[in-house]
Amino acid sequence: MFSSRQTLRRTRCGFALALLFAALPAAAAPTKYDIDPNHTYPSFEADHFNGLSVWRGKFDHSRGEVTLDKHAGTGQVDITVDLSSVDFGQEALNKEIRGDKFFDVAKYPQAHYTGTLAGFVDGAPTRVDGQLSLHGVTRPLTLKILSFKCVQHPMYKREVCGADALASFQRDAFGLDMGKDYGFRMEVTLRIQVEALQQTGSPAATGG
Repeated sequence: MFSSRQTLRRTRCGFALALLFAALPAAAAPTKYDIDPNHTYPSFEADHFNGLSVWRGKFDHSRGEVTLDKHAGTGQVDITVDLSSVDFGQEALNKEIRGDKFFDVAKYPQAHYTGTLAGFVDGAPTRVDGQLSLHGVTRPLTLKILSFKCVQHPMYKREVCGADALASFQRDAFGLDMGKDYGFRMEVTLRIQVEALQQTGSPAATGG
């Protein structure tokens, strides 16, 4: 049998351990966010006649989800873009690009991007390692995150995260080679502004 002194010592030790574990932060669950379609616009830059000018446009409709765990330095991105929402600021060109000579939206109505958030610094990702599915072709595409920030949304009282990302690819690799015979350069630059609002009931990704 234990003496009263041993019993007291064991009780104190157990109490101290309980306090220690209570003080440790609980493992945070990943936070899920819905892409805000009113504040997310993938834009692009493409060559016209081998350096004659640079044409710019954007997509007006996109949707998706982001999962973020700042403590673990992990996360996922899943974005779908409505290709029929392409906008060059010139409706005649929009119609041509939607047609079967380019996007062929009747057959391929969407572009889909999935990726893993990576290169975390102080809780913020610096790139997305992923793949782009476009025009029936899927290829690797890495996005460089130029800025990333999460704050409490003043209206919704939930966390909102925003980022600005950059990438480039060769469009003929996706079968989009219109103008190539005329000397058009095939490189396309993507510039993506995105905001995503924390889903209701999802824990906030504190830190970072």
